[in-house]
Amino acid sequence: MNTRLQDFSDKLAAIMPEIGSDRLPSLLLSMLKGMVPFDNALIIHYYRSEIPQVHYNDIPPLERESQIDLFINGAYLLDPFYRAAVDAKQSGLHRLSDLAPEGFEKTEYYRSYFKHTEIKDEIGYIVHIAPHQFLNISLSRLSFAQRFNRSQIAMLADITAVVEAICKAQWGAEIKSKDSTGAGNQLPNQLDSALKHFGTAYLTDRESQVVQLFLHGHSTKSIAERLGISPETVKLHRKNSYAKLDVSSQAELFYLFIDSLASLTSYSGGDPLVGYL
Repeated sequence: MNTRLQDFSDKLAAIMPEIGSDRLPSLLLSMLKGMVPFDNALIIHYYRSEIPQVHYNDIPPLERESQIDLFINGAYLLDPFYRAAVDAKQSGLHRLSDLAPEGFEKTEYYRSYFKHTEIKDEIGYIVHIAPHQFLNISLSRLSFAQRFNRSQIAMLADITAVVEAICKAQWGAEIKSKDSTGAGNQLPNQLDSALKHFGTAYLTDRESQVVQLFLHGHSTKSIAERLGISPETVKLHRKNSYAKLDVSSQAELFYLFIDSLASLTSYSGGDPLVGYL
């Protein structure tokens, strides 16, 4: 047995007795890191309409609060991993660059949140535990010179079934407990529905479509292709939308979206801007 396989076997054996304990997330990531080195890791749990629950993160303490707070208070709705799991029902191991829309680095999600993480390459498991419930295990590197190579990604992809089984054993019981007791930090609002209806009370249907796609990270060219209109028409819809929402940039649009979600105390559907503006 080669050294790496022996290390994987030993760490997997150490994990099994810890299923159900608070030590499991760090042991799981130690097993993965023994196979493929990475700089930072995050395990985040999405459960129905609750605020996402962070089971593990090793973001430096001085940066942790601002980054995590912005993410779980609404920015996660624009995260390519989240969108892949919710919209396309994807699972398994993925690379961020394969999921992100064209022009991702020009989006306000990137400028306002992702850039500050200093992540240069990211891969992650999407593990569906039950309907409307999934985990994202994010593994990242902070140097352009140390991107994950094909063999490393293939190695982690080969153990997807093992990772999924561990996650379901660890957090599946927690899901059942919440379902049976109604406990948990459940939000009264449906944040994903709020995103879909953002601005609809103030904008035309086409303007709403354009704003949605901008928030999801699409470029003017990409939006034009998706909607079958010219780039000039997209720009006109964006200009009219900004005027109606009293914003002057994509940054202001992004923070209007985040602030409108943060202000909600109850939500029964429709545009979250109603009652905020």
